[in-house]
Amino acid sequence: MKWVGGWLRRAETLEKEVMEILRKGDREIQRKCLGASCPKNCRSSYKIGKISRKKLDAVTELRRKGCFSDVAERLPRSAVDERPMEKTVGLERMYLKVLRCIQDEQLGIIGLYGMGGAGKTTLMTKVNNEFFKTSMDFEVVIWVVVSRPVNLGKVQEVIRNKLKIPDDTWRNRSEEDEKAVEIFNVLKGKRFVILLDDVWERLDLQKVGIPCPNSQNKSKVILTTRSLDVCRHMEAQESSKVECLTQAEAITLFKKKVGETTLNSHPHIPILAEKAAEECKGLPLALVTTGRAMSGKTTPQEWERAIQMLKAYPSKFSGMGDHVFPILKFSYDNLPNDTIKACFLYLAMFPEDYKIRRLNLIILWLGEGFLDEFTSIDEAFDQGHGIIEHLKEACLFESNKYDLVKMHDVIRDMALWVASEHRGNKNRVLVEEEVDYVEPHQVLKWKEAQKMFLSTSSLKELTAPPLFPNLSTLIFSNQVLGTLPSGLFHFMPLIKVLDLSRTKITELPVGIGGLITLQYLNLSGTKLRELPAELKKLKRIRYLVLAEMPWLRRICKEVISNLSMMRYFTIKPNCLFDEKAYQLPKEEEEDSKMIYLWEDSEALLEELEGLKHIEWICSPISGVLSLKKLLSSQKLQNALRYTGFRYLENVTLLRLPRMKHLQFLRIFRCRELQDIKVDDKHGFAADYIPNSSFYSLQSVRVHQLPKLLNLTWLIHIPSLEDLEAMDCESLKEVIGETSNLVSDKFGIFSRLKILSLSNLPNLKSIIGRALTFPSLTNLWVKKCPNLRKLPFDSNSSRSTSNLRTIRGETDWWEGLEWDDETTKHIFSPYLEEIIM
Repeated sequence: MKWVGGWLRRAETLEKEVMEILRKGDREIQRKCLGASCPKNCRSSYKIGKISRKKLDAVTELRRKGCFSDVAERLPRSAVDERPMEKTVGLERMYLKVLRCIQDEQLGIIGLYGMGGAGKTTLMTKVNNEFFKTSMDFEVVIWVVVSRPVNLGKVQEVIRNKLKIPDDTWRNRSEEDEKAVEIFNVLKGKRFVILLDDVWERLDLQKVGIPCPNSQNKSKVILTTRSLDVCRHMEAQESSKVECLTQAEAITLFKKKVGETTLNSHPHIPILAEKAAEECKGLPLALVTTGRAMSGKTTPQEWERAIQMLKAYPSKFSGMGDHVFPILKFSYDNLPNDTIKACFLYLAMFPEDYKIRRLNLIILWLGEGFLDEFTSIDEAFDQGHGIIEHLKEACLFESNKYDLVKMHDVIRDMALWVASEHRGNKNRVLVEEEVDYVEPHQVLKWKEAQKMFLSTSSLKELTAPPLFPNLSTLIFSNQVLGTLPSGLFHFMPLIKVLDLSRTKITELPVGIGGLITLQYLNLSGTKLRELPAELKKLKRIRYLVLAEMPWLRRICKEVISNLSMMRYFTIKPNCLFDEKAYQLPKEEEEDSKMIYLWEDSEALLEELEGLKHIEWICSPISGVLSLKKLLSSQKLQNALRYTGFRYLENVTLLRLPRMKHLQFLRIFRCRELQDIKVDDKHGFAADYIPNSSFYSLQSVRVHQLPKLLNLTWLIHIPSLEDLEAMDCESLKEVIGETSNLVSDKFGIFSRLKILSLSNLPNLKSIIGRALTFPSLTNLWVKKCPNLRKLPFDSNSSRSTSNLRTIRGETDWWEGLEWDDETTKHIFSPYLEEIIM
């Protein structure tokens, strides 16, 4: 830059000299004679003209040298190696998102994660070729394939080659840390980008020699991985999931790979191509592989056979079993232990797009014995939730806001391939979907099956009891199936898990008592009216699920007490609801050998209390005798997780005992109940101490309590997420004045997500002061005409960032009182009108 400074100084001097010449010229002009046409001193004028000519030449030469194109020193064009890439489909939105992240100086490390074959590497290639190739912002861009296991020396070698560190210098650095210093000293003076592809575990940038990218050095590290967990371990400031393509994008990509010639060879093929593309569920790897395989298939018959093969035997389809599945299997192979692998494969036995509740899946895992290393059922459930989260972060499971878990269809196909064909037995896991009737050749396959999902409307075609010599898991699923043939369970010597919950059977077949190896039995949703005495023989049962069974009226006495290994028992409170279902026909008399569930549940509680290993109970507390039984039993209080108090005749005060594991509580149809108290020796809200009386309680429902005055006892429930009050005519306030004794640090309703208030004609207040409600997502108010003020103020508006909906009548909303118009204005956009 010295020559620039010299040029500027020369220009300044020349400017002064030119100005002096101009002044002298002006004086000569003023001294002219003969009408100002001739100079008085010709010699002087000649001299000035000669000097002017020289200065003009000097100015021209200086201007020629004053080419300033390189004065504002721009960074040299990025040293980028362009990588091979075809034209992409459906990546534009993610591409623009990545560009925004690159341009954000606060983001140093950027993670791109997604399932195998979703297009992460293609996306990063697009960024490399189309952005960094033309960007002037970076001095060097380095692409490194990390893969697994991580080879630090190999990573350093790739970077060294790109930085052109001399061979002799590099050879003198024998240790990895010495090489890291050499790389660091080169990179620290540059604005760099490191593109790390296919990262499976944390790569220590410091050990490689990569300076930490930040807002000061304005450098970037961008990585691709199949796991969100890896993004976190790499301390990515931004992690973006690369999703599968939309249906329209998938069809476009598929047809591109098939080619116009094939598509135009028959008018039916474009439609069949769309059907074939649907089987890939938007996964680019599968779309590309399948599309290439179908290129050149010019008859509809070929396409129809191919589509059928993709549905029934995807691993046999060209390129799937030998290319796509092995690539996807890397994610399975990278799972940390055999337990997680078994849990992953287990979900594949359900049909395509099947969604299962997280809790139900974990209970099945427990029934299979996958989580047996945990002595406590709570520890096992925690581990189960952790496994689901791990599989979600590894992009092997998907879930939605309703806590339903599913697999992407191509991932499921890979899992079935791993579980069966890859292990040499294609029938090891059988999924028989939508079978109207069972054919003989299907029954033959059952002999080999270890796990089977069976969806059939009838088993009448079975002329003889089928053989299941290897079967450990049998799950039925058909809402039409009403009967099971006698003898169905006679030849299941190894059965551990039996799930009949998706049928409408009215009775259990004779012989079920012979399933002596059974550990898990689910009869939820069936139309059984009673549990027969034969179930006493199932001594190894550990998990018995009886949810959503409105027709179940009675259980033979000593059935429950004889299941001595049982850890988990559930009859959820909301499944015993309709009183009409439990009324005995007039001609039917009570049997002393039965426990009648529609009366008092004391006898059921007594049998449960006698079980040595019981840890988890979901059962209603029906009647005063049942309540007394609960109050007298610490064991029942510790095991109770879901319950509903009902029909507590003449009880005006309900004092809830310490139930630290209780998660769901419903109190309904207690006509005289006026007040509820909590036995909490730890004080108000227990400061979120995990061993407080109701630390686990998340959901409370109070229904049809006509004399109840308030719900002030809820200040003792620190983890409450869902509160519903309905048909409580005398309820005047949710939280009464005594709540003022509670310090704000205890955070009343700080975890509350849903508040539903319905048909409460005398309700005047939710709480007497404004709260922040940091977790609230939905507030529903219906038929509460005297509720004139919500517990919101300007502070509430700043903290309710999760709020999505306030549902209520327009007249009620317009009549509300507010501290100021600003607060009303802030909350008004959330209103959704309830149409009465």
